[in-house]
Amino acid sequence: MDSDRFVAGFDYPMFVVTAADPGTGTRAGCLVGFTTQTSIEPFRFLVCLSRRNRTYRAAQAAAVLAVHVLGRGEDQRELAALFGERTGDEIDKFARCAWRPGPEGVPLLTGAPRRMVGRIVERAELGDHAGFLLAPIDVTVQAEAAPLTFRTLPDLEPGHEAG
Repeated sequence: MDSDRFVAGFDYPMFVVTAADPGTGTRAGCLVGFTTQTSIEPFRFLVCLSRRNRTYRAAQAAAVLAVHVLGRGEDQRELAALFGERTGDEIDKFARCAWRPGPEGVPLLTGAPRRMVGRIVERAELGDHAGFLLAPIDVTVQAEAAPLTFRTLPDLEPGHEAG
């Protein structure tokens, strides 16, 4: 299809998005490539989650999401593999990485050099994904290294089918 050719060669940054369902205490997180800043003033950031995964289900009940920017180091690639290849339906990803609770209990990956916690201000159905529009409530920048991108991402076998 021509749409595949249209996006061919794009090199999107990759993020790990985490959520916590306050009703069940469920923690979830996944590797995400569909994100963008949508507004300058006020700052808004859109995160799109596949409706097939556990992170989407936790985000449905969450008040905030955390967006983690991964760098290109080996430890960052390992985080990308953990959150991109494994499904929280089968394993506890957070038992396999360093993290701490953030605002509203959202898991914060301590190994991520940059992260933003954003309050969910809007939700929208967007094709096979759902959009979560975030207003920042906490931003941490420990290092400004080049982000891990789609092209620099190691070959991963997704934990869930696309879509």
